[in-house]
Amino acid sequence: MGIGIAQTAAQAGFQVLIADQSRNLADQALQKISIQLKKLSEKGKITEKEAKTTLVQISPVDGIKGFSQIDLAIEAVSENTELKFKLFRQLDEITPTSAILASNTSSISITAIAAQTSRPQKVIGMHFMNPVPIMKLVEGIRGLQTSDETFSTVKQASEKMGKVFIESKDQPGFAVNRILMPMINEAITAHHEGVASIEDIDTAMKQGTNQPMGPLALADFIGLDTCLAIMEVLHHGLGDSKYRPSPLLRQYVAAGWLGKKTGRGFYRYDI
Repeated sequence: MGIGIAQTAAQAGFQVLIADQSRNLADQALQKISIQLKKLSEKGKITEKEAKTTLVQISPVDGIKGFSQIDLAIEAVSENTELKFKLFRQLDEITPTSAILASNTSSISITAIAAQTSRPQKVIGMHFMNPVPIMKLVEGIRGLQTSDETFSTVKQASEKMGKVFIESKDQPGFAVNRILMPMINEAITAHHEGVASIEDIDTAMKQGTNQPMGPLALADFIGLDTCLAIMEVLHHGLGDSKYRPSPLLRQYVAAGWLGKKTGRGFYRYDI
């Protein structure tokens, strides 16, 4: 997700800094973006000049200490509450007090994340869809103290990136995953209970409801660990048994079958 956000922002003309767990990983991210831009150029989606211009807009840095002069930070680490809390405490110390701190979280409370900082009015949810360069939506989530100025600035930045921006309240799962994840979870349960095969469930939803991707294939693409984490947030935050994660989803995650990124989920992949 971070790579996709960086590429999309750079293509929109923003100067972008990339940080990861190490400088080597940040350099690898830039290389992956270079490969993606080359493919787009070869397909005629962008010109070779546009690809080169985009690439020079992006600079890897050696950790978030390189963010001392930024205007907007967009966090895209894994869906782990404590990890996000720790990172936002660090961003609050390192970035200018004027900087907006945005989270790409798909379910974790923005208000709780903002409380880790000394600038809750400048913290916001900026939930991109995957793959970021293709999917048009950005879900904007106001924390309890998010200012109108912060919200307006992030909306303008998202629209400059060519995105459709919607507003969601800071409730578990927000708008997209409040609807999407229970559907995926129910598809997993239906397969677990023998209602239909993996392939038939996906075919039914694609052909019967005009979805571009079946829910089980989509779960693999998102990552089953991420799906489980979001369902846990929904179940804990809303307290309704209808959000209880499927036992089969828990089993797959426990087995390390996390979807496309590990080569095995509901389908098998070459990695």
